Amino acid sequence: MRVIPIAASAGITGFESPAAEYLQLGLSLDEILIQHPSSTFIGLAQGESMQGVGIYDGDLLIVDRHETARNGDVIVANFNGEFVCKILDMHRRMLMSSNEQHLPVTICDYDDFSIEGVVIRSIRCHRQSPLLISKKG
Repeated sequence: MRVIPIAASAGITGFESPAAEYLQLGLSLDEILIQHPSSTFIGLAQGESMQGVGIYDGDLLIVDRHETARNGDVIVANFNGEFVCKILDMHRRMLMSSNEQHLPVTICDYDDFSIEGVVIRSIRCHRQSPLLISKKG
């Protein structure tokens, strides 16, 4: 993989050609983004409840089952048969959204709840990948 060492700000009007100099590293995106390959899966974020932590509808979530969930972690959980991405509040036994329009959810003893993994990274696709388009028919 070739990594082009440029820092570009959002308001950039021009910069030197990135092809002028580049650094070649023996790394893959898998090695950079995934720490525990055998216990990691990728999910697709849906909805607006996690925008406050930078997770938007359509983002890819890299979820690590090897990591132990800690208070304040963003997790993927099975909550009463539905997969959810929320902030874990262990002290109050709640699942928190990072969008004020979504209320916290209390985890009660009668709920079917299991943590599926900790979200260690999220990736935003600025163009939709053909691999992520659901095939109908």
